[in-house]
Amino acid sequence: MTQPAKPATLPTLVPPPAEFAAQANVSGMEAYKALYESAVNDPAAFWGHLAETELDWFQRFDKALDWQPPFAKWFSGGKINVSYNCLDRHTKTARKNKAAIIFEGEPGDQRIITYQELHRLVCRFASSLLTLGLETGDRAIIYMPMIPEAAIAMLACARLGIPHSVVFGGFSAEALKARIQDLEAKVVLTADGGWRRGKEVKLKEAVDEALKFCPTVEHVVVYQRTGSAVHLESGRDHWWHVLDETAREEVPAVELDSEHPLYVLYTSGTTGKPKGILHTTGGYLLQCTMTMKWVFDLKESDTYWCTADVGWVTGHSYVVYGPLSAGATTVMYEGAPDTPAFDRWWRLVDKYKVSIFYTSPTAIRALIRQGDHWPERHKLDSIRLLGSVGEPINPAAWEWFHRVIGGNRCPIVDTWWQTETGAIMIAAMPGAVPLKPGSGTLPMPGLVAEIVDNHGNLVPEGHEGFLILKTPWPGMLRTIWGDPERFKEQYWSKVPGAYFTGDAARRDKDGYYWILGRVDDVMNVSGHRLSTMEIESALVRHPAVAESAVVGKPHEITGQAVCCFVTLKKGISDHEKLGVELRQWVAHEIGPFARPEEIRFTEALPKTRSGKIMRRLLREIVTSHTVAGDVTTLEDMNVLTSLSAQHDED
Repeated sequence: MTQPAKPATLPTLVPPPAEFAAQANVSGMEAYKALYESAVNDPAAFWGHLAETELDWFQRFDKALDWQPPFAKWFSGGKINVSYNCLDRHTKTARKNKAAIIFEGEPGDQRIITYQELHRLVCRFASSLLTLGLETGDRAIIYMPMIPEAAIAMLACARLGIPHSVVFGGFSAEALKARIQDLEAKVVLTADGGWRRGKEVKLKEAVDEALKFCPTVEHVVVYQRTGSAVHLESGRDHWWHVLDETAREEVPAVELDSEHPLYVLYTSGTTGKPKGILHTTGGYLLQCTMTMKWVFDLKESDTYWCTADVGWVTGHSYVVYGPLSAGATTVMYEGAPDTPAFDRWWRLVDKYKVSIFYTSPTAIRALIRQGDHWPERHKLDSIRLLGSVGEPINPAAWEWFHRVIGGNRCPIVDTWWQTETGAIMIAAMPGAVPLKPGSGTLPMPGLVAEIVDNHGNLVPEGHEGFLILKTPWPGMLRTIWGDPERFKEQYWSKVPGAYFTGDAARRDKDGYYWILGRVDDVMNVSGHRLSTMEIESALVRHPAVAESAVVGKPHEITGQAVCCFVTLKKGISDHEKLGVELRQWVAHEIGPFARPEEIRFTEALPKTRSGKIMRRLLREIVTSHTVAGDVTTLEDMNVLTSLSAQHDED
């Protein structure tokens, strides 16, 4: 691969604040290096020691790692339970009366649930599942709003060894049906509905529609959240609160093999069928627990808020399993950040004295677009650490996040990982690693990352290539549910002996990793390989631009041309003049060869419900003028309709 264009100005190093570093779980670069070297020298011993000291086991494992590429078994022979580690072990300590979950609903209702109370609620719901005849190994679908009962359902399933698949509450009946069928689920756990932007999202109706085609489902449990009328099918459907009336207070956690399936999470693909990523028990829990301590520098007194929905892997690992295993207080908020106004998040930060705040660059850019006056109404002085997830945070958003939300005092952990990796893979340990805006910085201990070319050869420093992972890690996916051949082909065949992430990246002279986006988010313009992420970062550095998405479109002379979709900050409307200015801006920031051929202004970009921009759909619009493949993760179909109509007008 050729050397990518360099940014006009290289970001400077931002060292950890002295006060932060002094109290950090990992303090100073030497401490990070020692930890990393220990893991590289003997990964099995490194992870084996942490598994023994950080998790509670019913039976000690025989072997830390059994690696038969590409299939891994971690902590073979060990007996463990995720629910026990998230709940029972804390109830035996002073944490039993500590807040485990702080919840606020969009209408303003709130609950604070201690570890002791959460343990009781999980046991009672596990008792209800047993009453319905559910057994270890049966599968469950969880289709709920962002309320504590979603976490309770997850933990109750984990307690009984019932592999679950959480389906985001905004998915359609069609998307729900596909996931139920693939998993051959026996039970669906849902609610009448949930609240989003002041409106009810009706969930039970979608379940009823999906179940017309899902004969494996024997039971549906419905939590009463909104109070709206729903249809209950006799013998199949059950109110959560009615089952709870006869539930037992104590249900022992089942002693499960370390490799017992914990959950299957479906991700969209280029084909119409979503793929089920399988995560198991012991290894996944260990990596979630350790990254909570390493990356978020978790302290006993922290109030931690990850804004992700439990329907996404971020919600699994960093709303429920990671925080609760580590004994944290985790915040759950049901609604949207703009309801009733654009300062809802900042009101909650001040209200609950949130000290660690973890969100997506997409959300950050959307809030930037609304203006600084919203966060400036609030103190935000409880925050000591910020984090971003979902895609690389561009330097302009990083700077705003650091200055406006963090008051120029809080480190920002820019985290790279995937549904498939299970937990954070590249990120700063904030008390040890100096930051570079736009860079994920350095790998976690136990992770060997390399950047290679098409033939699997290492590329020179500063050059773009494919990011691969050379060694197994505890939180890694074990397979694609029901399709091990697809697992081998998609992740392990492109570079023999290595996990192919599908992301492009480069590594600078300091060893820092810069994630450039998906491999197919790279364009070839007149022989120049251009990262879409780099052009997008240049665009959002312009003061008028809130968000951008860049794709390549066919060009008869240059091979590909740069096409940019841009949303503007409020109050800016002179599109013709600004279009010319933005083309010149990109040429100045990167080089004349990167000058966009086309700037399209739009009110919104197509995003998944987790906030990722779906560049694949934009690429299809500018190349084939149609959209194919799986669109079940798209948040708002109206955006796609608007963009397609815009093309037709052109």
